[in-house]
Amino acid sequence: MDDGTLPRGDYRIKVMETTIKYRGLPVVALAGKPNVGKSTLFNRLLHRRRAITGPTPGVTRDPVEADAFIAGKPLRLIDTGGFKLDQGTASRPPAAEIASTSLDSAVLAKTLETLGRADLIVLLLEAGEVSAEDQELIGIVRRYQDKLLVAVNKTEGGRREAESWNLLSYGFDKLYLISAEHGDNIVQLEEAIVSRLDFSRVVSEDPENRPIRIALLGKPNTGKSTLSNRLTDSAASIVSEIPGTTRDVVEGAFAWKNRDFLVLDTAGIRRKAKVRENIEYYSVNRAIKSIDDADIVFLLIDAAEGLSDQDKKIAALAYDQGRGIILILNKWDTMPAVKNSFQAACDRIHFFFGQLEFAPIVALSARDGDGIDTLLNTALKMYRQLNTQVETSKLNQALERWLQEYPPPSAPRTRFKVRYAVQKSANPAVFIFFVSRPQAVGEPYVAYLRNKIRADLGFSLVPVTVEVRGSAGSGETGH
Repeated sequence: MDDGTLPRGDYRIKVMETTIKYRGLPVVALAGKPNVGKSTLFNRLLHRRRAITGPTPGVTRDPVEADAFIAGKPLRLIDTGGFKLDQGTASRPPAAEIASTSLDSAVLAKTLETLGRADLIVLLLEAGEVSAEDQELIGIVRRYQDKLLVAVNKTEGGRREAESWNLLSYGFDKLYLISAEHGDNIVQLEEAIVSRLDFSRVVSEDPENRPIRIALLGKPNTGKSTLSNRLTDSAASIVSEIPGTTRDVVEGAFAWKNRDFLVLDTAGIRRKAKVRENIEYYSVNRAIKSIDDADIVFLLIDAAEGLSDQDKKIAALAYDQGRGIILILNKWDTMPAVKNSFQAACDRIHFFFGQLEFAPIVALSARDGDGIDTLLNTALKMYRQLNTQVETSKLNQALERWLQEYPPPSAPRTRFKVRYAVQKSANPAVFIFFVSRPQAVGEPYVAYLRNKIRADLGFSLVPVTVEVRGSAGSGETGH
């Protein structure tokens, strides 16, 4: 696409507890040096904390995107990585300098690509003396003069206002003096933003036909960003051998077999003892929080390393929330071509993590694209199962068969009667069984009912939650 706009996918915006789906949202990108306050302004405009902020320069690396309502108008907002133009320092060890310079270059290239495709750029400068780096940055964005809006941050209470107006000497038509942290003059900035945008292409659609939301989770360097870029046919996520490159959740959209998907590329999750930086702490928390926003979790596992304790903890979090889980053995192309090696790998996973025996396992090469068809076909099948709603009459007819096949215990202390069952919800799949004595229902019988639901009612690939409650007149509340 070379027409100067970002690819326009379908996104969701939550306003007053109503989820609305939009197509054709105009795109606004925030640009500026590291630590100038872009992420703080991003969160201010969203009216929620989405981007990770901190005093350390360069916290934001990948462009972070989110939908926003600004001055009553829907748009797509992007927080870009900071323009770090002075790359490398003589005091660093050579290897660290090379790695940092390589990553800084990737961040800068991604930022420039985003600016070229945005509909409007908000250039954020800081009040005070203009440095040589500021001048270089101004020169770079001058090519976007026709879609440029300039804001000067950290001017709370009129601070450094006189110095700020000196920036007009660089050819800017207008300046907006703001404080992203304190909210000074943000309303005026919002009105200026929407006045520069064309909303004629924005249309709302049926909220029920929303994208399938996929969260990519796993340890660092398992290939999450590579898979995200492969699925979205883009380079939205920066790919690097440096662990911890991805910090925020990076969103991307794609379609497969006439279904829209939204993929959430997350930071690698390490063991708590190894998380030393505050930035990484928030990145990991944000990655875990993405489970709440997902329908299905793609858990990437390095095929050579196999399933780790950390992988099991991530999977358990997704399982407890009733999310679909697909275990991905990535980098399978690096494994020896041994007969039945995939089946052996699956058997090992099921042996060490029997709780997820139902979860599909897919061998993949995110780098080469091998296995993508199988992965997405499995995701579509799983999504259908997640959203299956069983009629109460059909459920209770099946329950009669299950009780005949395996009647409840009849001993006085363990005896109970199952009265009836209902499906409480879909996605996650939750079923309630009403019984005479819920305290007498042991886990083995709950597991039996759960397995029968999976086998007989079409939930073979997804977590199923079974709740036991006291029936009317039993005097018991259940568990």
